[in-house]
Amino acid sequence: MIQSVLVANRGEIACRVFRTCRELGIATVAVYSDADAAALHVREADAAVRLPGATPAQTYLRGDLVVKAALAAGADAVHPGYGFLSENADFARAVEDAGLVWIGPPPGAIEAMASKTRAKELLGIAPLVDVTEADLPVLVKAASGGGGRGMRIVRDLAALPGELAAASAEAASAFGDGEVFVEPYVENGRHVEVQVLADGQGTVWALGTRDCSLQRRHQKVIEEAPAPGLPPELVDELYERSVAAAKAVGYVGAGTVEFLVADGRAHFLEMNTRLQVEHPVTEEVYGVDLVALQVAVAEGARLPADPPTPSGHAIEARLYAEDPATGWTPQAGLLHVLEIAEAVGAGGMERTRPHGRRPLCPPSPRLRPGGPPSPQRDDCPQGGPAGGLPRLRLDTGYASGDSIPVHYDAMLAKVVVHAPTRAEAVRKLAHALERARVHGPVTNRGLLVASLRHPDFQDPGRLDTGFYERNLDALTRPHDGEAYAAVAAALAEAEGRRGRFGGGWRNVRSQDQVTTYGAHEVRYRPTRDGGHTVTAPEGVRPVSVTPDRVRLEVDGVVRDFEVARHGDTVFVGPHRLTVRPRFPDPREQTAPGSLLAPMPGTVVRVAEGLAPGARVTAGQPLLWLEAMKMEHRVTAPASGTLTVLHAAPGRQVEVGALLAVVQTDAQEDQA
Repeated sequence: MIQSVLVANRGEIACRVFRTCRELGIATVAVYSDADAAALHVREADAAVRLPGATPAQTYLRGDLVVKAALAAGADAVHPGYGFLSENADFARAVEDAGLVWIGPPPGAIEAMASKTRAKELLGIAPLVDVTEADLPVLVKAASGGGGRGMRIVRDLAALPGELAAASAEAASAFGDGEVFVEPYVENGRHVEVQVLADGQGTVWALGTRDCSLQRRHQKVIEEAPAPGLPPELVDELYERSVAAAKAVGYVGAGTVEFLVADGRAHFLEMNTRLQVEHPVTEEVYGVDLVALQVAVAEGARLPADPPTPSGHAIEARLYAEDPATGWTPQAGLLHVLEIAEAVGAGGMERTRPHGRRPLCPPSPRLRPGGPPSPQRDDCPQGGPAGGLPRLRLDTGYASGDSIPVHYDAMLAKVVVHAPTRAEAVRKLAHALERARVHGPVTNRGLLVASLRHPDFQDPGRLDTGFYERNLDALTRPHDGEAYAAVAAALAEAEGRRGRFGGGWRNVRSQDQVTTYGAHEVRYRPTRDGGHTVTAPEGVRPVSVTPDRVRLEVDGVVRDFEVARHGDTVFVGPHRLTVRPRFPDPREQTAPGSLLAPMPGTVVRVAEGLAPGARVTAGQPLLWLEAMKMEHRVTAPASGTLTVLHAAPGRQVEVGALLAVVQTDAQEDQA
């Protein structure tokens, strides 16, 4: 029996595996880079081992150091999580050669499926070699890894060589393998996958479908189970092909087979030989703990012939520190507050906790090597077609007060809801995200709420991977609620000043006080009775004001706004507002044509031959930044002459740092 597990990973998945291990009575060991020394997964483990590395991003790719850490800490098993070394056959062999239990599939199965090119060859699918205009559009894809890294859509044949080089560089940085391949790109299909679980005695379960069609840059944003609206005969085909793929390579453990569904046909994409990020939706629908089952199978347990019965619908939203309105740029910095209310009982009772410590359906301890496990909890009722309250689950690697580093994936948390029906699950998830307290860097929380409430998402027949291409502008557009939040923020700040410095009313008519948050200007003045009158925007009447809570009446409707301030940033309900100074510091003004770093990161390369004096055209790639394991292209804002270039490969930059200046043709004419 396994007594101690080292998780060769970080963040949310490490915390997730630790949670199950605690339920099973298994000790836990964390590994960490210098950037993660104070991370939540380190604090939650029973023991932790520092991994030295040249850069934080590469630290978790040192399999030799991970094995050495497991032996030093007395662990007898290693769980790889997802990403990093999770699909590295050499690492799996090194773990087993060291006498440790590998909680994953056999190295041979990883080798056969972890490389997407070899997996396709195994299943008789050939990648494109000689690409012609007739093949466009095509997709450049990393042979190893996932998460959208090393992927590029190519619609112009002339751009193919550059995109191949960019994808290869990104894949090498993220996975230690720069191999890429080209395949046809299917426009606006649905990304559907099947969760498989296999034991060492030949039994393979197909634990339902998941729909992961809502993606940005090929990285999943919202996932659900089961995939809605699929014909039964197509579901049967997906199950059969997935089970066949697992059996073809002697698979053992949890894995996922991914397809692109278009025009009623399923196109094989890849098999992920690991636990997926989105595994919680399958757990909620089937009432199982997949990590517990991974442990059981690694110990030699035999699965029953038939999987448990599914019930209800589950949906998951990935909360990212990123700004969808500015090209999905990742964010970093201090996470002041992370709190999400969780429904826990009848009557709508709620409680709040900063991060999830255990699954809603904890794993069953009744797992025995050589015998049938009991993966479905008898005391974990599933929602039926009628009755039952939605349940909320939070999986995260962060707690209030933690810092979000620049070196890793930008995901803060996964928020999951299970309910009797899809409509109920969607409604509850949107409501929970809207009420969440997420105070820190910019996140995609507003986009998630708007996506869940969009007609194209609520109608499963209109789901496809082109959702954000069609709707992103509308989904990220500011709305009236933000303007009223700005009023609440301004009045709360004024009330706070009143408390610190005394009343602000004078027996002489004074000018309006003005506070600006981004694009929202608020004008107000104090009244004789100690209140305030709002003059802009019109139609807003303050009912009550304290420094942390404001009640406003807008067009006869009274609403409460919770206000929290951290430095120059104010959080009002789901809105994040930044104070704009009335008299900006001239030193902070930038020249027209300045290219500023949109995020903290590292300059990985500069366009060949680029130097001051060079002519550039609008949209031309000038340099590439690496942040949170992805490359971000910085392009010329307009056609003109490059006059300043401060970027050089290897340079670390903070957000807002000046990278280059392009003097536009119009500026040159004026000069």
